[in-house]
Amino acid sequence: MRAKITYAVTAAVLVFYFLLVGSRGLLLLSTGTPLTVAFGVAVLILPGIGLWFLWKNTQFVRRANQLAAELDAEGGLPVDELRRTPSGRIDRDSADEVFARRKAETEDAPDDWRSWFRLAVAYQDARDTPRARKAMQRAIALHRGRQAETA
Repeated sequence: MRAKITYAVTAAVLVFYFLLVGSRGLLLLSTGTPLTVAFGVAVLILPGIGLWFLWKNTQFVRRANQLAAELDAEGGLPVDELRRTPSGRIDRDSADEVFARRKAETEDAPDDWRSWFRLAVAYQDARDTPRARKAMQRAIALHRGRQAETA
């Protein structure tokens, strides 16, 4: 819940910032000189890119949470079997062991979104965020493909 609140607050602050920057861009455009119009256009492009990025991230998080809820309802969420250091951090060797099992599970069932979801969690536990994101994107794509087949 804390992560959701942090995400919502951060998104709200970003939207406020984008609106503030966008209003400055419109002010630059209204001045009418070629230089300020060029700056105004450039200033308006940045919030546009930021809003697009925020929208795509929000969609990703929402879809990943939907998969987690569905997997939880099936009783298929990965069990936290990782050893931890006294400070609470995940033991690297333990994360590697779990990752190896999850990778083998995914290789055995490459078209199963559940195995890709669990692999994404294993990547995240192993502190490999880019691969975790790619694995979760694959899980989302497989799940969406399955929904399209059943519809």
